[in-house]
Amino acid sequence: MKPKKMPRIAVIGNYLPRKCGIATFTTDLCNALADNLGGDKNLAVVAMDDIPEGYDYPKRVKFRVRANVQSDYYRAADFLNTNRYEVAVLQHEYGIFGGDDGSYILHMLKALRMPVITNLHTILKEPTPGQKDIIHKIAKYSDRFLVMSHKAIDILKDIYALSNIRIEFVPHGVPDVSFEKPGVFNRLFGLNEYDVILTFGLLSPNKGIENMIKAMPRIVKKHPKVVYVVLGQTHPNVKENEGEAYRHGLQQLVNSLDLQKHVAFHKYFVTNDTLMQYLQTAKVYVMPYLNKEQITSGALAFALGAGAAIVSTPFWYAKEVLSDGRGRLVPFNDPDAISDEVIKLLDDNKQLETMRAATYRFGRKMTHSEVAKQYLKLIVEVKDRRKSIPRALSTFRESYKKLDELPEINLSHLKNMTDDTGILQHAKYNVPDRSHGYCVDDNARALIVAGMYYKLRKDKSILPFLERYLAFLLYAFNKENGRFRNFMSYERKWLECAGSEDCHGRALWSLGIAVKYAPNDGIRNMAMFLFFNALPTVEIFNSPRSWAFTILGLNAYLDKYGGDSYARNLRNLLARRLSLLLKKNACNDWPWFEDTLTYANAKLPHALIVAGQWIPEPEMFSIGTDALKWLLKIQTSDKGHLSVIGSSGWYNRHGAKANFDQQPLEAMNLIDACIDVYISTGDKIWLSEAERCFAWFIGRNDLGINVYNFETGGCSDGLQPDGVNANQGAESTLSWLISLLKMYQTMGATH
Repeated sequence: MKPKKMPRIAVIGNYLPRKCGIATFTTDLCNALADNLGGDKNLAVVAMDDIPEGYDYPKRVKFRVRANVQSDYYRAADFLNTNRYEVAVLQHEYGIFGGDDGSYILHMLKALRMPVITNLHTILKEPTPGQKDIIHKIAKYSDRFLVMSHKAIDILKDIYALSNIRIEFVPHGVPDVSFEKPGVFNRLFGLNEYDVILTFGLLSPNKGIENMIKAMPRIVKKHPKVVYVVLGQTHPNVKENEGEAYRHGLQQLVNSLDLQKHVAFHKYFVTNDTLMQYLQTAKVYVMPYLNKEQITSGALAFALGAGAAIVSTPFWYAKEVLSDGRGRLVPFNDPDAISDEVIKLLDDNKQLETMRAATYRFGRKMTHSEVAKQYLKLIVEVKDRRKSIPRALSTFRESYKKLDELPEINLSHLKNMTDDTGILQHAKYNVPDRSHGYCVDDNARALIVAGMYYKLRKDKSILPFLERYLAFLLYAFNKENGRFRNFMSYERKWLECAGSEDCHGRALWSLGIAVKYAPNDGIRNMAMFLFFNALPTVEIFNSPRSWAFTILGLNAYLDKYGGDSYARNLRNLLARRLSLLLKKNACNDWPWFEDTLTYANAKLPHALIVAGQWIPEPEMFSIGTDALKWLLKIQTSDKGHLSVIGSSGWYNRHGAKANFDQQPLEAMNLIDACIDVYISTGDKIWLSEAERCFAWFIGRNDLGINVYNFETGGCSDGLQPDGVNANQGAESTLSWLISLLKMYQTMGATH
């Protein structure tokens, strides 16, 4: 029975024509809701985009969210709040949202002013700490959790200890189709008089198709008129990362077993109507999946809805829905067991038809129409309950405002400064100046930018640049002395056999970041190869900055490979050297490592801070933090803005501080350090300090003018007494981009 007044509903998730299971699920659910609501007037979809150009959605999609753009999540919440939608229904799967473990969705949930119902498509029995934390936070902002299996309820209670949220079972929806005789649509698909065994879904290695192919020779020997149809395209993520390697491997297996006439790959992403015709015509449906921890399956649900005879491995959802004679379970990775059960069903038509009738009866409870009615009942419940027990509204506007006020990331000048060798050092105004060639220092910084940007936005257009900067470092490494060269002429001739110790440390910093953020194994392996070959030399270095850069590189690497004993020991060794240097040189009015403040100053306390946190060594963390506080204090003007120590004279222990030329590099290093202290301590004063330093780039400085050029995407080479240095070289632009990306990362981390 319909409620008297239809609630205004917003459904959040993937949507067709995006090709994935959740897109199909969300589309089917919305179609069924619209049927019950009498149309789309009270229904809207917020669709998640995984490609820059988006998709050609129907009118029902009222708002698009670029998955890796944090501000879009706030804007989506603002859109739904402003348009007075009354209930939001979220389709949750970690991988469809941006951020670590899909954390960006928390921005939207926290900002919504309406009750939220969250349908969990993936529930892990052994989640990582991050995955578990995300589910707890989603529970905080949700009025109901929906699950599609009863086992999921037990896992949420036992593993996630969720007692503060109501968990409801609502089955996976399926189309309502007639019960047909196997083979009814064979001719439609060119299968003529074959008995069809079917598997469908987006193809990926976890589907175990190879085991069903290996089962086919025994089946064919007993039933020569049988064909195994694998219906579906390769999963987009698999295709993007691995191409069609898995499908080609399966085809080679078919050829080696001489099964060309008995295995057919139908490489289509089909409509529901066509899919159900395949299922209705199949004599046996097989699910040889490899992963037992699958809490639901749209493919299996659809097979039940069509009344298929099902043989499956015992993954969680299959064990639950195929009980009471609705299917046959076989061990994982056991082709002989699959062939035994398929042959039994093909041998005994009465047994096969009994099973088909049982699955079809079970599927009537799962039709889209029935599922939509359950959704609507819960939607009305949470809407009415919110009226009686209101929830305090989130004060999300401050964080949204901060994120929204950050300039958009513009890589135009970075790309303009990069040729097929690497990034050029200098520019005349915003035009690359080839006369000075290239250096490792800038290509290392560029590698950091490319890695951070890919991690943030998952934009594959940056990958050729990332590979170019990494290739430059590879070419720069001199195997004979274990050192990085630094300067290369435009003619690609090295101008030295070894660069400075600081250059070497900066290269290691960038390689550690590359290992941490690598988009694929090839890039990670290359970065690790260089990293390990270049590390040992640092042990004999004397430059404090080379130690600091290396510590930061080691720390990033250890975020990925924390068990590496050599890396941990080297980080500890260099950090203790740096700590001892500070203790020896510091006094009450000069708590610093050296007698002069020069360049990249903040990197020294920054290295102590991250090492002190992770060794852990509280005293090291404390003295590093104190040194950073002092560095900020002496670079704060009477008006409160950042006033960077100038490179024209620096700042000696008993001398005056140089006011100009102020370099973007110094502001970047302060921002980087302040944010890491904020992340370590949660003390918002450090986030405020990072914001104050960031404001230096956009006008809050001694001259009150922008150092960053909004038109070109480049950054001026510093502040001079009479204005900005109008040249936009690599170091300055990369300092700006690292600062901006760090701010975006931080805004994304403050759920």
